[in-house]
This record gives sequence, structure tokens and C-alpha cells, in this order.
Amino acid sequence: MQTQPQDVVRRFLTAVQQSKFDQVAAALHPQVQWSQPGHHRLSGLKHSRDEVFGMVGAMQELAAGTLTLTKVDLLSMNGRRVACRVHWRAAQPSGAVLDVDNLDVYTIEGGLITHVQVFTADTAQEDAFWGQ
Repeated sequence: MQTQPQDVVRRFLTAVQQSKFDQVAAALHPQVQWSQPGHHRLSGLKHSRDEVFGMVGAMQELAAGTLTLTKVDLLSMNGRRVACRVHWRAAQPSGAVLDVDNLDVYTIEGGLITHVQVFTADTAQEDAFWGQ
């Protein structure tokens, strides 16, 4: 039985919410292409699972460990691609707050996430929060 793309994405996002990083890693292709929006120090194209984990680690550090995926909804499918709306919250010790919706588009091949395109609802907020 073949795993459906939406099931791969649901398991991935549930693992993110539950901080089960072994399951997060297992869902990502080693050479995943991840496009992070914005004009901040963490935006741009990541070319591997290691680069994605490096970005997320830096995000958690900048957010003092508070970066949380608080909501996942609106899963829509088109062949091997799955789009969903996600909501992120984080706070920095300085008082800066991130409270933003993103639209993520995942491409699944062979039961793994191979491409991720992230669209943010508020580029200015993300740029200010993550900094240059």
C-alpha cells in the first residue's frame, strides 16, 4: 500500500508540533529543497535536510526556544503536492513576538518530502522578528 502525500504531510506536521525530531527527519528527503520566504538572515533556499535543521535550530535559538506550530489546517492536494495553512508563534526575550500564518506547499516523492515552498502572510513581521 502506497502512502498518500497528504498522510506524509500530516505525520510530518504532527511530529513538528510534538517536537519529535527523529520523525521530522525521517519525513524529509536528505536533499530536500526548502524555500523560506523573506529578506532576513534565515530566508532563502535550503538544499538539504541538514540545512533545514540548521535553519530551524537558529530559529529556536533566536526565539529562545518558543517557536511553536500552533495550528495546521486547509490541507489541499494536487497530485504529489499538498498545500496547507499553518500558524506559528514565538517570542524573544526582548519582547518581539511572531504571530503569523504561512501557506506551505509540500511535494512528496517516494513517501518523502522533497520540496517545500513556504509563503508567509506577513513578510515584514518575519523579517523584523528574525532580523538581518
